[in-house]
Amino acid sequence: MAAKLGILAGSGDLPFRVIEACRAQGRPFFVLALEGAADPLRFEGLPYRSVRPGAVGEGLRILRENAVEELVMVGPVRRPTLTQLRPDWHGAKVAARIGLRALGDDALLSTVIRELESEGFRVIALHDLLHDLLMPMGPLTGLRPDAQAEADIAHGIEVARALGALDVGQAVVVQEGIVLGVEAVEGTDALIERAGAVRREGLGGVLVKIAKPGQERRVDLPAIGIGTVEGCARAGLRGIALQAGASLVLQRQRVAAAAENAGLFVLGIDLS
Repeated sequence: MAAKLGILAGSGDLPFRVIEACRAQGRPFFVLALEGAADPLRFEGLPYRSVRPGAVGEGLRILRENAVEELVMVGPVRRPTLTQLRPDWHGAKVAARIGLRALGDDALLSTVIRELESEGFRVIALHDLLHDLLMPMGPLTGLRPDAQAEADIAHGIEVARALGALDVGQAVVVQEGIVLGVEAVEGTDALIERAGAVRREGLGGVLVKIAKPGQERRVDLPAIGIGTVEGCARAGLRGIALQAGASLVLQRQRVAAAAENAGLFVLGIDLS
């Protein structure tokens, strides 16, 4: 029998896709729902407990009591401040040791994974469980970027790499060589909305989203879904470029259909 999977659940539907995959495989699972992100009412009737993100010791105890061996982190979680975190004794020790204030999101997640593994758990990637999530090379639809869009993608890659090297964000919007916005703590949806508010006349811009250099790829890979496509359409963008093999597309067929209907290209790009 496969090892029992602990699902560290944030918001959204992805935790439930993991649950469906476990059921299909006959794999035992347990959900640790993170307060402030996951809605506990959605897990009623399932093996689950809720825990504050700062209650590290309690969370580890719950996972061990439920014989969890492997862990997957799935679903968005808004990063709290240290004041909001209210760490317990175990969490305070971790925070003091690693200096949470100085860490960007990727460095923090990498540190969390190391801590979990030091406690004896194996952390696995979401796309190892849901194999259809990774963005393939090439276009998802019949639409392709023209020469100007290709130039904007190339520029966006340069900017996104610089952002990622500083552990700031994963996405940028470029229109005819002009950077309309870069992603920071507000997230991709807010970036797209801001870019739409300042867009120029002329050809629409492009959203470029790539993994950070050296990113821990078991968690927080760049991702898009139906909402991303709808936001890009409202913002007057012409397309989306994602790093192939290192980005996630949620509900790929629906994303492709929505992009086709909106006249947007969705392109998997190779950065090797």
